[in-house]
Amino acid sequence: MRAEPGRSVTSKVLALLDAFSPATPALTLSELARRTGVPLPTVYRRAAELVAWGALERGDDGRYRIGLRLWEVGSLAPRGLGLRELALPVMEDLYEVTHENVQLAVRQDLELVFIERIAGRHAVPVLTRVGGRFALHATGVGLVLLAHAPAEVQEQVLAAPLERYTELTITDPKRLRRCLAEVRRVGYAVSDRQVTMDALSVAAPIRVPEGVVAAISLVVAYDRADPVALAPLVQAAGRVVSRALSNSTRPAV
Repeated sequence: MRAEPGRSVTSKVLALLDAFSPATPALTLSELARRTGVPLPTVYRRAAELVAWGALERGDDGRYRIGLRLWEVGSLAPRGLGLRELALPVMEDLYEVTHENVQLAVRQDLELVFIERIAGRHAVPVLTRVGGRFALHATGVGLVLLAHAPAEVQEQVLAAPLERYTELTITDPKRLRRCLAEVRRVGYAVSDRQVTMDALSVAAPIRVPEGVVAAISLVVAYDRADPVALAPLVQAAGRVVSRALSNSTRPAV
């Protein structure tokens, strides 16, 4: 993100926070200045304020990292808080039955955000992390969320370049459109080695009366995957969370 002349203090602070990513979790002042376009003296002052508040932490190596205070505030976001609290017991039950990775995600604009994950000790490694974003067209949860997204969202995704993660990733818009129709028809999605060649995911929607608000999935090793057997388990978990959300007074989205 490049700074623009006349930007407010708030926009500069947000630019500093936005400079961090999973690939660059620790940055020097110079790197922050270069990534944001904010002058180095300004970066120094704003970073000091963020450290004092707890949004950033400065390590012994002189690099800055996201601080716990920011995580504490972010965890209060109502869109994920009620959903996560209601879904977690169901996710734990699904894990106990399968001992596989269990994931919970919501859509934000044209991406998905993982808001909870349970990783099996001997399960296949996954690329996801809580709070991480991913494309909608490749994962099981993403296919569910995209299949039930508003038509304009679907068209935006279908019109944009579809990133290829493996040789099996669906990158043809016509084929993806057919896939989304099938997800709506059968009530679940299967992502067969579309993200990594060793994993398959099965996902189902979580609904409230207004529509689909989230998706839950199992991610298993491809060589031991049986989507037909896993789908009823994931769909049942989705229905349990859906009922809990519909009966809860806490905000889910």
